[in-house]
Amino acid sequence: MKVAITGASGLIGRALARSLRADGHETVALVRRQPNPGEVAWDPQRGTVDTAGLRDVDAVVHLAGEPIEAKPLTGAKRRRLRDSRVDGTRTVAEALASMDGGPRVLLAASGSNYYGDRGDEVLTEASGPGTSGLLTEISREWERAADPARAAGVRVVAMRTGIVLDRRATILKVMGTLARLGAAAPVGSGTQYWPWVSLADTVGLYRHALDTGEVTGALNLAGPAPVTNAEFTRTLAKVLHRPAFPVPVPRALPRLLLGRDLADTLLFTSTRLLPERALATGYRFTHPTLEAALRAVYGR
Repeated sequence: MKVAITGASGLIGRALARSLRADGHETVALVRRQPNPGEVAWDPQRGTVDTAGLRDVDAVVHLAGEPIEAKPLTGAKRRRLRDSRVDGTRTVAEALASMDGGPRVLLAASGSNYYGDRGDEVLTEASGPGTSGLLTEISREWERAADPARAAGVRVVAMRTGIVLDRRATILKVMGTLARLGAAAPVGSGTQYWPWVSLADTVGLYRHALDTGEVTGALNLAGPAPVTNAEFTRTLAKVLHRPAFPVPVPRALPRLLLGRDLADTLLFTSTRLLPERALATGYRFTHPTLEAALRAVYGR
């Protein structure tokens, strides 16, 4: 199989490309600079892709997007978050739709934020979208941007991804530091569900979607055992052999540090996500529990 990847230099892109190549597959990076051999040029701001470089490609994995950082959102940052996701996806989808005999599979990154703040409701791929929230609104538009490829008969999968557990991930950078200081504590009520998934299973689920023709529409990338923020905090402290601070962090503090929109989106939104389609199509998780996933991250 030959797979083209946007965002190939990012956390998931690097790990996925490495996994594919280890099994004898070929990967091609879509890049916005002058391409080197084995790379393909694209420019999401101009809406262009060098489709000639995709003619012998079997599938495209679209991961590129402005990263979310642990600091308040400016107006310019909000626009970049939206435009990089929506315009990038539309550019790839329209390119595939225009091709005769090009890639017939598109895995397009999306987020668990698609579902919004839903409390204790169990959320599967059949659940509808949320109705409010910055990243919820972006995610809905993000997924619709792939419609040109769907209409052209490309198998499109929206990869609705939870918190990817890795030392380089924003959440673990913050939470891991606090835990090591003995200051790991629930945020807000602590009852909000945090959808998590190990990096190994993130790669595994992308591989599963590439290989499994019946996976279409959407795929939830989340571990099969959802946990609340309080459970996440206790488990992280346990893995790092540190105490869990019993007093919750009031909402006002993260909102002051991150801004209300970002704090509410990253920390206080409750998304009880289940990977129903992955399990129904035979995927077996490498890290089925949060503790197993965190031990893999920290080598404990």
